[in-house]
Order: sequence, then structure tokens, then C-alpha cells
Amino acid sequence: MYRIGELAKACGVKADTLRFYEKSGLIAPSIRNESGYRLYGEQDRRRLEFIIRAKSVGFSLMDIGELLALDTNKASVTCQEVKAVADAKLVQVEQKIMELTRFRENLKALSDICCGGPRSAQRCAILETLESGAPSRHEHHDHRHE
Repeated sequence: MYRIGELAKACGVKADTLRFYEKSGLIAPSIRNESGYRLYGEQDRRRLEFIIRAKSVGFSLMDIGELLALDTNKASVTCQEVKAVADAKLVQVEQKIMELTRFRENLKALSDICCGGPRSAQRCAILETLESGAPSRHEHHDHRHE
């Protein structure tokens, strides 16, 4: 049996993380001893490791709860049901990648229109573009002539 700190350390997480997973309903102590300390067994350790691995590939706590329910009822669920959870997360990740790619392209375009000079930003192309929504009329202005 493990106390909360021992289990957390054995799995490479903080005790607060384990408490958070408890509050989220993902894990519960096997028992409490006479002093009220939470005690966890090997099954709890395996469950915590499952949660940690699922988090490491991007599953949310809600996804993990769903996966844990499927894992608990393996005999009555299909691989298709489990794969559907993974596929839904994959779609979310792909959408996020597209969004981040768009952010990168837009930030690169903003950076490219600014001279980056040391003078006042009164005519900064980045700020003007963000204010007006249109690219600045004076790209790469020369601060030396202001």
C-alpha cells in the first residue's frame, strides 16, 4: 500500500496532482487507515499511470474519464468505441495544429512588415495593422528620417 506522497513520487507526479485527479473523479484511494491517511494499492498505481500516459498524448481529463470507464468495462465495449475517443482527440489536435500554423503565418507577416528599429513606435507597422486591420502604408519605414 502507498500513502499519497509515496504513490505520487513513484509515478513522478506531485501529491497535489493526485489530489486533483481525485477531485476530478479519476482516481480514489483504495482505503483510509485509522489515522485517516489515504492508502493506495497496485491497482490505483496502474490507474494513475494510465492517467499520466493518457495526459501525455493530449487527452483531457474528461477524455480520460471516458477512457477509464471504457477500460473498466472492456468486456462489454468494442475497440471501435475506444478508437472513436482517440480519433476525436486526433481531429481536435489536427484542428489546433491548423490554427497554430495560421497564427505562425500571421505573426510572421506582422513581423516582416516592421523595421524593428530603435525609435518611437508612433508609425509602427505592426501596431497600425492591428489598429486598422489593414497593412501599414509605410512598410519598413526608416527611423533615421523621422
